[in-house]
Amino acid sequence: MGDFCRKIFYCCGGSSKVDYENALKDSEREAVADLLNYLENRGETDFFSGEPLAALSTLVYSNNIDLQRSASLTFAEITERDVRAVDRHTLEPILFLLDSPDIEVQRAASAALGNLAVDAQNKVLIVSLGGLNPLIKQMTSANVEVQCNAVGCITNLATHEENKARIARSGALAPLTRLAKSKDMRVQRNATGALLNMTHSDDNRNQLVAAGAIPVLVGLLSSPDTDVQYYCTTALSNIAVDATNRKRLAQSESRLVQSLVQLMKGQAPKVQCQAALALRNLASDEKYQLEIVRASGLPPLLQLLQSSYLPLQLSAVACIRNISIHPMNESPIIDAGFLRPLVDLLGSTDNEEIQCHAISTLRNLAASSDRNKQLVLEAGAVQKCKDLVLNVPLTVQSEMTAAIAVLALSDDLKPHLLKLGVFDVLIPLTESESIEVQGNSAAALGNLSSKGRSAPTTVPSELGADYLLVGDYSLFLSSWNQPSGGIHGYLARFLASGDPTFQHIAIWTLLQLLESGDPTLISTIQEAKDVMDAVRGISEKQVESSGAEGAEDGEDGEGEVVALAKRCLDLSRGEAQPADGGVAKSEGGGSQPSSTT
Repeated sequence: MGDFCRKIFYCCGGSSKVDYENALKDSEREAVADLLNYLENRGETDFFSGEPLAALSTLVYSNNIDLQRSASLTFAEITERDVRAVDRHTLEPILFLLDSPDIEVQRAASAALGNLAVDAQNKVLIVSLGGLNPLIKQMTSANVEVQCNAVGCITNLATHEENKARIARSGALAPLTRLAKSKDMRVQRNATGALLNMTHSDDNRNQLVAAGAIPVLVGLLSSPDTDVQYYCTTALSNIAVDATNRKRLAQSESRLVQSLVQLMKGQAPKVQCQAALALRNLASDEKYQLEIVRASGLPPLLQLLQSSYLPLQLSAVACIRNISIHPMNESPIIDAGFLRPLVDLLGSTDNEEIQCHAISTLRNLAASSDRNKQLVLEAGAVQKCKDLVLNVPLTVQSEMTAAIAVLALSDDLKPHLLKLGVFDVLIPLTESESIEVQGNSAAALGNLSSKGRSAPTTVPSELGADYLLVGDYSLFLSSWNQPSGGIHGYLARFLASGDPTFQHIAIWTLLQLLESGDPTLISTIQEAKDVMDAVRGISEKQVESSGAEGAEDGEDGEGEVVALAKRCLDLSRGEAQPADGGVAKSEGGGSQPSSTT
C-alpha cells in the first residue's frame, strides 16, 4: 500500500518538493495529507463518502494537473477493488476528470468509471449525469488505452435496458463501429461487445444498420479472436431477427452464409452455437433456407445436432427446423442422415424446446411426399411419439400429434400407424386441456379413418380397387368405447362443443366411417344416439348465405359443416350411397381437415 501511495503522489515530490508544496493551496496540502493517511488505512476507509471523498474531490477540482492525475489514479485503484452502488457525489468528480485534456487523467478516470459501471444502479446514474458525451469524445482519442477504457465503459453501460436507446441516440454508434476495426484486440473486443449489447431492440438495430455496422460485423466473422467472433456472430443473429435487415443482408453480404457455416465447424462451442442460431434466424426467409443447404451447411449442423452439449443441440435443431420448412430441402436433409438423430432427440433430453424443434422438423420433412413419410416412420418417429406423448409438456404433445396427423395422410402408412397402436394415445388426447392437442389428435383420427381410392399394383387384379377401399375396421370397432370413452366419446364431445372447427373434424371423420362399407361399424354408429342427435341438430342449422357464388356459407365454413351433417344423416338412413361405390368425398366442396397447428 505504501508503494501505491508513493506512486500516485510521486508528482507531489521530486527535486522541487519544497517549492511545489509552497505552490499548493492550504486546502490542497491538507487533502493530500489526509488522503495519504486514508490510503495507508484503506481497509477501514470508505472512499465514496464523507471526508475521504471530500479529500479526493479537492484534488479533482484543483487546477494542478498532477493532483488531478493522483485523484484519477486513486479512483481507478479503489474502484478496481470496491464496486458498489454510489451516488452523484462520487460520480460527478470522475465525470469531471473525463473532460481533462491530460491523457493520463482520461485513462484513469475512464477506467474508474468502467469499474463502477458494472453495478446496475450506477449504469443508469452515469448516463443520467451526462457521462456519454465525454466517453464518446474519448473514443476518438489517439491513445489506445483511452479508447479501450472508454469503449469498455460504454459496453458496460449498454447492458442496461434503460441505457440502450439513449446510447443509440447519443452518437456513440459511429465511433463504436470504427473502433470495431481497431488493430488493438482489446479495443476491438470492447467495441464489438458494445455493438452486440445494442442489438436487443428493433430501434437500436435500425440505428446500428444506419451507422454502417453490418459490413463491419460480417467482416469480423473471420477474426482470429474467439471473443470477437462470438460478439459479431451474436450481433448478426439479433440483427437477422428483422425481415427488413435479412433482406438487406441478402442484398449486400453474399459471403455471410458461408462464413457462418465455417464458424459452425470451429472449435469454440459458444461461437458454433451462435453461428447456428444466426443461420436459424436467416432461415426465416426462403432464400436463406435454400442457400444454407447449397453452402454445405447440413454436415456441420448434423455434427452439432449429435453433440453432447445441450446448447449446441438446441441451436442446431432450431436451425434445421427452419431449413426444413422449404419443400426442396426435405429430401436433402433426410439423405444427409438427420432422421435418426432427430428421433433420438425426442427421448434423450428433458429439454422441451429441443423436443418441439425435433418433432416439428420431422413433421416438415414428411410433408411433401409419401416417400419421406415412409422414411420418417421407418426411423422410429411414430413409435417414439407414442411412447412419450402422454408424458411430455403440452407444447410437445401439440407438435407430436400434428406430426402423426401429417403421416396419417399417406394411405400406405395408415395400416402401419394403426398397428403401432396410435389410437391408444390419440383418443385420450382428444380430451387434453390444450385445444391445439385436442384438434391435432382429432385430425389424426380423421385422417386415419379415410381410405384412398387407388390400389397399388401389387394387389391382385381380380380383387379390384375396392379391396383397399373396404379395409379392416376392426380396430375402429374395438376402440369405439375405449380408451377414454373411445371414438364414440370423442365424436360426441366434438359434435356438442359448438366449435365449428371441432364439429367439422368430427363430422368429416364420421362421414368416412359411414362410407367405410363395414356393416358392423355403420350399425354401431347408428346406435350411438348422442352422436346422431348431435349430427341431426347441426344439420338443421340455418346458415345465412354470404352472397358470393361458390363461397362457403357462414363464418368458419359453417355451411360446409351443415352439408356434411346432412350427408351423414342420409348415409345412416340408407338414403345415400358412398361415392363411386366406395369411399365418398364430402359434398358441398368439403375438404379433409388437417391439423390445427
